[in-house]
Amino acid sequence: MAVPGPGRCGGSCPCPGVQRWVPALRWLPRYSLAWLQLDLIAGLTVGLTVVPQALAYAELAGLPVQYGLYSSFMGCFVYCLLGTAKDVTLGPTAIMSLLVSSYAFHEPDYAILLAFLSGCIQLAMGLLHLGFLLDFISCPVIKGFTSAASITISFNQVKNILGLQGIPRQFFLQVYETLRRIGETRAGDAVLGLACLAALAGLRAMKSCLPRAAPAEPLAARVSYLIVWTSATARNALVVLFAGLVAYSFQVMGSQPLTLTGSIPRGLPAFRLPRFSTAAPNGTVPFSSMVEDMGVGLAVVPLMGLLETVAIAKAFASQNDYRIDPNQELLAMGFANVLGSFVSSYPITGSFGRTAVNAQSGVCTPAGGIVTGALVLLSLAYLTSLFCYIPKAALAAVIISAVVPMFDAGIFRTLWRVKRLDLVPLCVTFLLCFWEIQYGIVAGVLVSGILLLYSIARPPLKVLEGDVLLVQPGSSLHFPAIECLQDAVCTRALAAASPPRSVILDCRHVSSMDYTVVVGLAELLQELGKHGISLAFCGLQDPVLQVLLSADLPGFQHFPSLEEAERCGGAEPGGGGAAPFSSESSLLSILLEIRELLVWGKRRELSSRPGPSPPGPSRGQRDPAPGWNRPPDR
Repeated sequence: MAVPGPGRCGGSCPCPGVQRWVPALRWLPRYSLAWLQLDLIAGLTVGLTVVPQALAYAELAGLPVQYGLYSSFMGCFVYCLLGTAKDVTLGPTAIMSLLVSSYAFHEPDYAILLAFLSGCIQLAMGLLHLGFLLDFISCPVIKGFTSAASITISFNQVKNILGLQGIPRQFFLQVYETLRRIGETRAGDAVLGLACLAALAGLRAMKSCLPRAAPAEPLAARVSYLIVWTSATARNALVVLFAGLVAYSFQVMGSQPLTLTGSIPRGLPAFRLPRFSTAAPNGTVPFSSMVEDMGVGLAVVPLMGLLETVAIAKAFASQNDYRIDPNQELLAMGFANVLGSFVSSYPITGSFGRTAVNAQSGVCTPAGGIVTGALVLLSLAYLTSLFCYIPKAALAAVIISAVVPMFDAGIFRTLWRVKRLDLVPLCVTFLLCFWEIQYGIVAGVLVSGILLLYSIARPPLKVLEGDVLLVQPGSSLHFPAIECLQDAVCTRALAAASPPRSVILDCRHVSSMDYTVVVGLAELLQELGKHGISLAFCGLQDPVLQVLLSADLPGFQHFPSLEEAERCGGAEPGGGGAAPFSSESSLLSILLEIRELLVWGKRRELSSRPGPSPPGPSRGQRDPAPGWNRPPDR
């Protein structure tokens, strides 16, 4: 069931402006008990997934594990009020945790301030309707980044699977140190980590192969389906619970072969502003230095957060047949990060995995997020004393299981088959992300931009040679393209052994043109005129025609169609032949035809009246036209 869209409000809204900014007012008046039941189930299911993932993602971000829980509830509450997609859940994710690890330097104060500043940037983008900037991050760049992040994040957790300490963060050094010190592997961590990975993979496969129970089947079959489905959906919680019980058993027996998470502060975080300075061993780091340290992360983190959320929202809105408002999504993300920073949250975004769980659980409205957020708060209030027994190997298995599906090996084969040039930004992003994430994303966007600018600077030109040289641009003309167009025309028109009588520029595909192109066309008209060759335009769209008419180009001719331009192809430059088509002559001919029709109608009216016929033309007058008593042929 979809959230009512802007045009499907469940009743009259006295404050449509408020409803626009608070989308919850669209579906809240229609909320029913049936929706409440499904939202409760979905919220509990997502909550069982988010608690173990939050602990694991905080570990990935290089922060104490409680910060994962601090980041998991405020987004649920804010998005319930301000979000436009019923399925999306906000919280910590693997991608965002990896970015936080790069730009927050494993310091909670940096991570919280990064959330606050990212939220402010996202709010500004939403208010200024700058969501279109995300369109400049192409699909190959996104795929290259997510595939590289999948490998980076997975290998980053290998050290926890093997129980190794002191492994550097940089990917290549990480690979080298892990392989060099593989002999120091702790057997307990390795066995438990591999067992958790196998269990998670098996439960995932079980869920994908599970046939849905029909309502007509026996009660036992439906109950069995529900048990298996719940176990497979909440597999992260089950695996972490099992690993915690194993670790607790070893602790009771007096020996502990596993590396544990350690103690977690009990209770809810304080509600306060983020720190705008932080203590350091050699003094205090001021706000300006913290911002300078985060550097390009202040652009990468908010943009990637928005990209991930909007992409997920669009995907599930299309799948479940409802619409979203991208700019409202930006505002929801911004408020979630700003308010989240008041409760010690690091930057959050939409989670694809938890959103899929939410949708599969049958959620009806964003109110399911309230249940999820409440479950996280209960965990913080009462269960943190138990989290200290969770092995790091189990959390590492949860992370690896979540990010492995992000690697898309098929994209390389698909782009090779569809458009090989798109492999360039894909490979640039993929390879450089192993060095530094920001370098990979920025380089991929730059390469994509260069390819885009090249296609604008070198538009496809269709050229047919003969007595009349026909040149047809395949797209709009902008200033980088005029040089290419001039070269194509002059090379064929002036350097040929038998130059053509005229050149026709077919502009049917040209929807826009800038001033530099107009100047270049004036130069082209002048150059061809020196050699006795005319240049005519045809198929001009109204915006382009107005630009050219306003420029008052000397010798400018334009025709409504290619056929008429070809018939007049022998015209001398600047005149001769058939009169070129213009908006003024067309309007005059229409007015004359209207006048003739009015005169004809008046005479018909007079001739139909009883009495003397209207006088015919006198001897000195000409009959207006043969057969004047019929309308002129149009």
